Amino acid sequence: MTKFTLNGKSVDVDNPPDELLLLVIRDQIGLKGTKYGCGAAMCGACTVHVDGEAMFSCQLSVGDIEGAEITTIEGLSDDGTHPLQKAWVAEQVPQCGYCQSGQIMRAAALLSENPSPSREEIVDHMSANLCRCGTYNRIFKAVERAAREV
Repeated sequence: MTKFTLNGKSVDVDNPPDELLLLVIRDQIGLKGTKYGCGAAMCGACTVHVDGEAMFSCQLSVGDIEGAEITTIEGLSDDGTHPLQKAWVAEQVPQCGYCQSGQIMRAAALLSENPSPSREEIVDHMSANLCRCGTYNRIFKAVERAAREV
């Protein structure tokens, strides 16, 4: 039995300790915002926060997160009113949308560490996540907008 906090709620799962956190979140708990992209920590679609740090859930097992606080895109706000979610809409970031939850989660981790990042800091921090549609300039503008509004 693995115990952790997910989006502010205590969770107990009875999975093998090597079961991927991504699969537990999506398939067992039913939160579909965290996406399965590459499965190799190369794209960032599966980004969640583990104790406030942006991490790839496709590379974490439930045994790795015992007692941790996990936040998914669903945990940022109940109604999509987190400043980053609003900035994503205002800047018209998504095209296909597949990477967006991971992008937002990585950006949220940056803003919690550095509420006023420079463009260079944003570009550097966000480089761990890929957008196959190439909306990087809109992503950077959205992070800058959210930083101004936080």
